[in-house]
Amino acid sequence: MSSLRESAGRPLSELARLTGATLEGDGDVVVVRVATLERAGSGDIAFLANPRYRAQLAATRAAAVIVDPAAAAATSLPRLVSANPYAIYARVAAILHPQPAPAAGIDPTARIDTRARIAATASIGAHAVIGANAHVGDRAIVGALCAVGDDASIGDDAVLDPHVTIYPRCVVGARTLVHSGAVIGADGFGLADDAGRWRKIPQLGRVVIGDDVEIGANTTIDRGAGPDTVIGSGTMIDNLVQIAHNVQIGRNCIIVAQVGISGSTRLGDFVSIAGQGGLIGHLEIGSGARIGAQSGVAHNVAPGETVMGSPAVPIVLHHRQVALLKRLASRKGG
Repeated sequence: MSSLRESAGRPLSELARLTGATLEGDGDVVVVRVATLERAGSGDIAFLANPRYRAQLAATRAAAVIVDPAAAAATSLPRLVSANPYAIYARVAAILHPQPAPAAGIDPTARIDTRARIAATASIGAHAVIGANAHVGDRAIVGALCAVGDDASIGDDAVLDPHVTIYPRCVVGARTLVHSGAVIGADGFGLADDAGRWRKIPQLGRVVIGDDVEIGANTTIDRGAGPDTVIGSGTMIDNLVQIAHNVQIGRNCIIVAQVGISGSTRLGDFVSIAGQGGLIGHLEIGSGARIGAQSGVAHNVAPGETVMGSPAVPIVLHHRQVALLKRLASRKGG
């Protein structure tokens, strides 16, 4: 599903038109691939998004480059100029390296319940299993060995890479991509102490995933205990993330690898959580908040606030604490 495919090449002028970048230099130059400044050669377009690689711009052998306005004067190469060169690079890469799409149809080895509704333009891979009353939308792709439970819904143009499990009644929005090994809708970890013995609490909700979401490999998102677990549209979730029952995640959030979010925590829109961040349950994380890597969050985080550390504190206080510890450690006999 993710093998690299090259296009026949596009003139730089066409890439400028398609991406919204400003063209400077020869627009007839044809580029075929994207590459780094250091490794680029004939037919490649490279990009400069991080100032630390500025020295490589003068030495690159790329056919063209993508730069910001400040760096545009530092090269004579044909160039696409944008205030956000990394975003332009992403658009160009998608144009030059389109993802291969399987042909519509159902592999003869797939097991499809007779009550399932599969769009004629959908693609169902080898040994996939689709349950009763499940719905797979137009141009959706269900990869090999996927399991889609009863009454589940896969939106138009959604992609389930091989070995994805979608539990019954869960919803995957349009254009959402779920990578291999992800499990959507397993039971939340709900237990009650019943006279010294753990009793399982039935998990009756669903997982509802919005449109244009990406869910990384081997990530798990638990179904709600009663209310649904919800992932807002545009949110990007990395590999190996655990999202517990009843969690509500807003739009366009970024959740990096190995994050764990405990039950009933709510994230606003545009929240970012760096790698290995851990959140206890029943928190409110305001829109635009940022949580640093390996932070342990035990209190609500205000909108727009940045926190870091374990326990997590406002970022300025965290830096002061680290500086103080360094001073203490540097004392003689410390």
